[in-house]
Amino acid sequence: MTYWLGLMSGTSMDAVDAVLVSFTGRHLDIHSTLSLPYPEPFRQRLLLATRNQSDTDELGELDTLVGHHFGHTAKELIRRSGLKLRDIQGIGSHGQTVRHQPAGPAPFSLQIGNAACIAESTGLTTVSDFRSRDLAAGGQGAPLVPAFHQWLFTSDEQDRCILNLGGIANITWLPAAGRKPVVGFDTGPANALLDAWCLDQTGRHYDESGHLASEGAVHSELLSSMLSDAYFSKPAPKSTGKERFNLDWIRTHLQRFPDLAAEDVQRTLLQLTVITVLKQLPQESANMTVYACGGGTFNRLMMNELRVGLGSVALTTTADLGLDPQWVEPVAFAWLARQTLEGQPGNLPEVTGARGPRVLGAIYPA
Repeated sequence: MTYWLGLMSGTSMDAVDAVLVSFTGRHLDIHSTLSLPYPEPFRQRLLLATRNQSDTDELGELDTLVGHHFGHTAKELIRRSGLKLRDIQGIGSHGQTVRHQPAGPAPFSLQIGNAACIAESTGLTTVSDFRSRDLAAGGQGAPLVPAFHQWLFTSDEQDRCILNLGGIANITWLPAAGRKPVVGFDTGPANALLDAWCLDQTGRHYDESGHLASEGAVHSELLSSMLSDAYFSKPAPKSTGKERFNLDWIRTHLQRFPDLAAEDVQRTLLQLTVITVLKQLPQESANMTVYACGGGTFNRLMMNELRVGLGSVALTTTADLGLDPQWVEPVAFAWLARQTLEGQPGNLPEVTGARGPRVLGAIYPA
């Protein structure tokens, strides 16, 4: 049995998620998983980098340190798994996004986490920098996971929508039997604004199960102000990140409502996520089930509000398709590494807007 190792840290920057997985035909088996948090002082440095508050020396140092943390996570996962290095074909590392700017005269997406450090510390071929080739081909460079969703989750009988509730929310619509092209894009914030406001107001990194939000009420004028952001009505292909949706963005909209209680703002931010997801779901399918994944699946209030808004459309999680919601993205980057090393495309041009399919990633041999 040959295994692949996937490494992922999303926009929440809470931990590096690692998974050892094998692929057989259109089936996968997870062997071992590990989630290794960033040390808090280091996480704070990363958050500053996303706010353009790091100079080039700091970014260079963070690139190396994130690479070491990813490498340590991979080695610890392998140690706990009992597998030998010869059992593992390679590593796919998403890296840590600190800036994503797919528009403008010189589009780029910056993921730090020096893959040479990962390859050196593990002794395994490592693939990273998956977004750059798609960007060079005129695409957004994101989201990339829809190609994996298509490979694993497409059904012959049922339209499916995979809803990732990470820091940023994105959807992948998979029409049954491939009768129409796959649709995928970032809908806007999922947990990014909720986490930022909760940390600012309470010192807690996230609002567990939506407790703070459940104590507040939606402020309709604030919600309307936030919904006026041009991103939400922008047509696909599109992608976004913390460059746009961050604490400063919240404060800008709060200028007209300076006396709102913290819990009311939290509840309004949660409703913003719910509404922007619901409004951008495909409308042409009467036989669709929504399968959620990512950290937002643990927010019971968010999931309940999504169920109410979906009405007759069923909402469940990817666990019902055989893949735990927490591990969808790290498994996807293990799969993307396999695509790269086998010379197969990893993007979907209809999702990213690239000029065509491309083999993604930079390879650091063992």
